[in-house]
Amino acid sequence: MHEAKQAQNITVLGAGAWGTAVAIALAARHDVRLWGRNPNQMKASADAGENPAYLPGFPFPAGLQVTADFEQALAHVTGAGAGAGATPLLIAACPVAGLRPLLEQLKGRPIPNIVWLCKGFEYDTGLLPHQVVRAVLGDGVAGAALSGPSFAQEVARGLPCALTVASETGELRERVVSLVHGNNIRVYACNDMVGVEVGGAVKNILAIATGAADGLGLGLNARAALITRGLAEITRLGLALGGQAGTFMGLTGMGDLILTCTGDLSRNRRVGLALAQGKPLDTIVKELGHVAEGVPCAKAVRDLSTRLGVDMPITHAVAGVLFDGDSAPDMVARLLARDPRNELA
Repeated sequence: MHEAKQAQNITVLGAGAWGTAVAIALAARHDVRLWGRNPNQMKASADAGENPAYLPGFPFPAGLQVTADFEQALAHVTGAGAGAGATPLLIAACPVAGLRPLLEQLKGRPIPNIVWLCKGFEYDTGLLPHQVVRAVLGDGVAGAALSGPSFAQEVARGLPCALTVASETGELRERVVSLVHGNNIRVYACNDMVGVEVGGAVKNILAIATGAADGLGLGLNARAALITRGLAEITRLGLALGGQAGTFMGLTGMGDLILTCTGDLSRNRRVGLALAQGKPLDTIVKELGHVAEGVPCAKAVRDLSTRLGVDMPITHAVAGVLFDGDSAPDMVARLLARDPRNELA
């Protein structure tokens, strides 16, 4: 019941690694436009038939066209551009910091729906992505979060992965499943947008912690402990914000946490490894060359957890290293010095 009957128009706004990977995967079955705001980058991508800046080595399929023309990209999924009887899809593939500016460009336009891929909290407001969407676009536009354990390179290569789409609108959930599910991508649906977004955000912070622990040579036991206790932190915050407990045991909770904490393709894990070497944060970010959402998210979540009274010791320890001048060994000592407590409390 979830197989799309025919190719549909899809526009992906954001030509970073993840947006490009999703566009490549969907273009195997659909007519996809990939928009990026940098004309030089998009021209280089069109000329090379791949994204040399963010995802080199993965050729664009025939169903994918790239553009820096925002109006052209949007027309592909709105009005006459979408075609009669179509069920087009608009996907926002920008980082969290770019979500509000992108939505402002869409405000007042007849967009059919919007699906976002970003994971995190808006840094200055502490809002989750769906709250930012609602604040800018209002309640009249159906929205969904598409999240889960997924590295861009593996998705672009066509390797198997499983994702979750969360929306309050059942029709949009079914539409996303219909269009995205297939070709080694499995998509599950749920209505817990808060839980899905909290899991996708906080796991990046915990990946920094596990990367630092691995970089310090603390062993696999320590890694397992951090992941497990990290899941408890995700759950506590998610429940405080109105999420459903079961969500955190699924793909966007435990699944994404395990991948990001252990996978060598994880940018946030690499931040932790570099912190263990004593590198300053500015140098790490510059060398990374991509957005590591766990860095700004750590500050936003620390502030939010303090305001809500939610116990998140790993998050606070990571934020101490990133922003307060603590060292990675200081972080470990701080965590080990905590008083014992009931595990499930």
